[in-house]
Order: sequence, then C-alpha cells, then structure tokens
Amino acid sequence: MIKALVGVIQSYKGRPVTLMEVCGTHTMSIAKIGLKHILPDNIRIVSGPGCPVCVTHQNYIESALLLAQSAKICTFGDLMRVPAAQGTLAAANDVEMVYAPMDAVQVALANPEKEVVFLSIGFETTTPAVALAVLRARELGLQNLTFLTANKTMPAVMEALLSAPDLQVDGLIYPGHVAAIAGTEFFDALSRKHKIPGVVAGFDAAQVLVGICTLLEMIQAPTWGAANIYKAVVKAEGNPKAQEIVRQVFEPVDAYWRGFGMIAQSGLGLRTKFAQFDAAKKFAPILQGMKQFEEPIGCLCGEVLKGKVAPRDCGLFGVACTPQNPVGACMVSSEGSCAAEYRYGGVL
Repeated sequence: MIKALVGVIQSYKGRPVTLMEVCGTHTMSIAKIGLKHILPDNIRIVSGPGCPVCVTHQNYIESALLLAQSAKICTFGDLMRVPAAQGTLAAANDVEMVYAPMDAVQVALANPEKEVVFLSIGFETTTPAVALAVLRARELGLQNLTFLTANKTMPAVMEALLSAPDLQVDGLIYPGHVAAIAGTEFFDALSRKHKIPGVVAGFDAAQVLVGICTLLEMIQAPTWGAANIYKAVVKAEGNPKAQEIVRQVFEPVDAYWRGFGMIAQSGLGLRTKFAQFDAAKKFAPILQGMKQFEEPIGCLCGEVLKGKVAPRDCGLFGVACTPQNPVGACMVSSEGSCAAEYRYGGVL
C-alpha cells in the first residue's frame, strides 16, 4: 500500500503546488519517513505554526526565567533549552522537568515550603490536561502552585496565516491531535472560506501519504473544505467533555506568537475564579517592567513558522545554529521544523 501511495504521488503531473502541514508531529513524521526526498519537483511541503514550543513568544521564556529566581519551575523538557537573553531554563537554579501538568500538582504537594510555577504552553491537545490540574489544585486547596499560561488555540492563527496576501499555499494538512479535541468544523469552514483544500490526517506513513493523495485530488477537482481521513480518532464534534473542562477553567485572551506578534483572542487565560492560580497575577511585581524581547539576530524561526522560508534558507542553519547549540526555538523543539530538517534532511 505504501508503495502504491508513493507511486500515485510521484506520478502527479498537475500544476506546481505547495502543501502546508500545521502540526509539529506531522513535521517530524514527514521528515522521519523521508517524504521530501521522494516528492516530484511539482510538489513542495512547508511547515506552519504547529509546534507549541516554537510558537511560544520570546517574552514568555524571559518571564519564566525571571520567575525561576524566586520559584521552583515545572516545565516540559523542550522548553528548558530555548535560548533567551538571560540564558536557558536548563541552567536556572530550581527547574524540574515534568511529563504532564498533573505532575506539577505532586511537586507542589511535596514542596509546601516552595512556590511552584508550571509553565503551561500548548494547543487544544494539551490544554484539557492543564485544566484538570488547575481543578485538582483547587480541590486540594494548594496555595503554592500557580500556572504561567501561554496556551494557544488554532482558529485565530490559521485565519491570520491564510489571510496574509503573500502566502502561497494550495493545500493544508490539518493536525489530527487538535481535531481530536476541537473537531473538524472549524477546519472545514476555514478551507471553504479561503478556497484551500484541507485534510485532517494522522501521523504514520500511511496516513500522511493518503492525506497528500487526497489533497492532490481535491486540488485538481477543485474541492473545498476539509476531508477527515483520521476517523478512528477524530469526530466532527471533537471531544465535548474535554471542551467543557477547558471552558470551565479558561477563557479566550489576546496572545503573542513567535513570528506573528499579538493575535486577538488566540490564547487562553485562567478565568477570574481561578485567579489564585495565575502566576502572572501572583508574581506581577516581579514581571512588571520587563522589557520586550525579539528573535535572536539572524534567526528566521518566525518566518519558518509562517511558511515563508525553509529552514535551510536561514544563514544560521547548521552553522551557528544546531541542536547541540540552538539559536532559535525551531532548532530546539523535538517538533521544530529546523530540528527535523537537521536530523533527517540529509547532508548539510
């Protein structure tokens, strides 16, 4: 089946097309299976803003480093290595890597004498787990746990991306993880509005290849909307229970994105009734007056996230910026476009 799907893609004789995947897991899957090496010259794949660590704005990293001077930080691993003006979280005094938001609850229970801050980032996929951790912290009456939130939602950034006049994209591979929670209705409406075919796909080789074959058919027809080929996991309505848990704890807020700047109502912040768990409010005196930070000089991570350039278009790629000594977040994250290209893209 894999060989047959590859044959269909390689036999494509239509006009040149650019496809964009908007999920960090797709970025790594596409690189790992070597797909870009076997595509014909008239099919190109670029990455969008789908890597949670990559889209987290530089200001957030700097804020976390400030808090690390007076609190114990709990964070996912990739975030620890993102370079900042003040260094990295990996070199901070008291930082603990965790695998799930609920781990931070256990850390706070085990360290009642310390202020514990969980660095909460991610899309619709991981936000329900954060909401559950907040609810558990309230149930336990924890006074020493807060959440520095930079959770993002996909609709507003995709609208901003596709509304850009200089973006040339002919088809979209939508994130199966996000759709499993949020459903497919938004993606379908987005593709219809902008007349760009889309497909909600899973992450193994067969799903990716079927997704691309489906997109090529839709482009040639043409057919608008978003086809769901990941029906074993993704339903049109998504996961209503997870959605309700998120609505209970979070509300839409304006949010800063690496490469995009501020996008209205594209993030999630804790509701007022959970303000006691909001690190930005509890530690406002520490964070007030912090200057604004931008991308490191020469780093094109923000442009990569918008699909405007490929990782190798950056002059730092593979020279000054490597996974061992990253300059930008796209080279740090295990789902970053630059990291994927460096690892699986062939000889530098």
